[in-house]
Amino acid sequence: MAARRSGMNTAAPGPVVVVVAGGRGARFDGDGHKLAQPFGPSTVLATTLHRILAAGLPMVVVTTAPLASLAQGVVAARDVVLVPAVGSGDEPLGMGYSIAAGVAARSQASGWMVMPADMPMVRPATFQRIAQAMRQHVIVHAQHRGRRGHPVGFSSELYSELVSLKGDEGARRLLARYPTYSLEIDDPGVLLDVDTRDDLEQARQRWSADRS
Repeated sequence: MAARRSGMNTAAPGPVVVVVAGGRGARFDGDGHKLAQPFGPSTVLATTLHRILAAGLPMVVVTTAPLASLAQGVVAARDVVLVPAVGSGDEPLGMGYSIAAGVAARSQASGWMVMPADMPMVRPATFQRIAQAMRQHVIVHAQHRGRRGHPVGFSSELYSELVSLKGDEGARRLLARYPTYSLEIDDPGVLLDVDTRDDLEQARQRWSADRS
């Protein structure tokens, strides 16, 4: 296991949610970026961020310049980390790169909860439960009816490995190397991401049903 960094006694009392919003959304077959699509009272991205705010947790949003204004409509500019668009340079970008950037930007946190920005149906209480479980486990994975989803929480002990992530691999190799606690949660939103137009329509229907 990676050693804790020096100075961790100054860490924040709770984990920081790293919202990954830097992808191209290439599978989305609608007009515009999937995160900018209307959803509920705002957009997919803004709805995800509002739910994290409702949980009372700090966050950092890792995104690209075209989506920065959407994020800054919800969080302060200091809580937005800009990364290059995927495919814009020689460095391998993607999920892993974005996670590393977010973790590095909040290096003194007591842990990091990785959350894809295209999952607006995750309930605030789910983030709170993951945060509580992170006090006792190195990695905590949200699970619904036996299926793993997001968010995923990582202890500060994994800092050096998280900031070393590259490309689009994400944190899969960490999940394979370290014991992972699967927290069963009665929240189907942990499995619902918006990759396609059909996904978006299904999520909108669930959103409306939850409020009827």
